[in-house]
Amino acid sequence: MVTTIGIIGAGEVGGQLARAVIRNGYQVVIANSRGPETLTRLVAELGPAARAATAADAAAAGDFVIIAVPLKLDNDMPTPQLAGKIVLDTNNYMPWRDGHYEVVDSGEKTVHEIRQEQLPASKVAKAFTHIQAPRLFLSASPAGTPGRHALSVSSDFPEAVELVTRLYDQLGFDTVDNSPLSASWRSGPGQPAWNAHAHQTRDQLAANLAAARPLGTRENHDDRQ
Repeated sequence: MVTTIGIIGAGEVGGQLARAVIRNGYQVVIANSRGPETLTRLVAELGPAARAATAADAAAAGDFVIIAVPLKLDNDMPTPQLAGKIVLDTNNYMPWRDGHYEVVDSGEKTVHEIRQEQLPASKVAKAFTHIQAPRLFLSASPAGTPGRHALSVSSDFPEAVELVTRLYDQLGFDTVDNSPLSASWRSGPGQPAWNAHAHQTRDQLAANLAAARPLGTRENHDDRQ
């Protein structure tokens, strides 16, 4: 059976992920905030393996779901339709774009822990967050390739880590497990893993994650690890 992936977000990240997974045999149901009628051109480009829908319908249709839009403190995701599913969150916390979230700035929670709280019946994994969307194709290589590019995953659920690891491998990347979600800040903006996102091997990425240090007002962040 062909796996269907729901994708909520049709910008550069959502669009490139749709292209990448379709190339690897998946079906895609994709949504944006403006309605499926605005996705005609993208769906035509993606071909018969893709269709547009509302966010709720994309969530319901997906065997698992990718969220490719920023987190809002007032949850705007279709929580009932995401219940029981693995949800890949590609969001990065960008205060210049999102505004400052004190709960994140203080180190009390990561944005991905908040996403998990907003989706209590789902299994959230942080994925695809420290690679530029075009490099999903430029940096991919077959398993076993020397110096293969690696990406990190963070989750509180081993089954979500396993799914992301399989998907990364299909798309051409090795994996470093950076769980749980409370550690997901280690691959965030300004950290070594983020600054070196153009290309990192598994060993390099693991070292960069280990070298991460709290930024800004997050002096006590590591106390929770």
